[in-house]
Amino acid sequence: MDLASCVVEWQVEKAINDADRLGLVDPETLRAEVNGLPPRPGMACLRRLLGCDAFTDTGLERKFLRIVRDTGLPLPKTQAWVNGYRVDFHWPDLGLIVETDGWAHHRTPGEQATDRRRDQAYTKAGLTTLRFAEKQVRYEPRQVKATLSAVMRRLLLTQDGLL
Repeated sequence: MDLASCVVEWQVEKAINDADRLGLVDPETLRAEVNGLPPRPGMACLRRLLGCDAFTDTGLERKFLRIVRDTGLPLPKTQAWVNGYRVDFHWPDLGLIVETDGWAHHRTPGEQATDRRRDQAYTKAGLTTLRFAEKQVRYEPRQVKATLSAVMRRLLLTQDGLL
């Protein structure tokens, strides 16, 4: 809570994510604690971050979540296990998975082959997968928004039997 009053929001989010990943804090417990406290500096930031149920591992994933929020789309589950794999973002009601591919972990032929196998497993299970490269998320957010919005619209129409 003290950290939230003196650093920028992405740093608070990273601290929460790191503490969660290391088993130092449980987000549900932290959320309950924050909700029971009176207002003080940094509290609005914490409530906003903890209220979204979206915990990420990387700056790239945080940037993608900002794009989702800016678009006004529903927030996804993050770091969820789907079909035997941990995914970056998952909208279970739509059967949509989004992966953000950073430069460090998706550049070798072996890593790319693993990504393709994962995508194929999702497709076999009837899921839709989108992959956005780091360059797209960082430098082409309008294109990412447009693609994500269009795919979500199509999935919603399909779900409602209109397509």
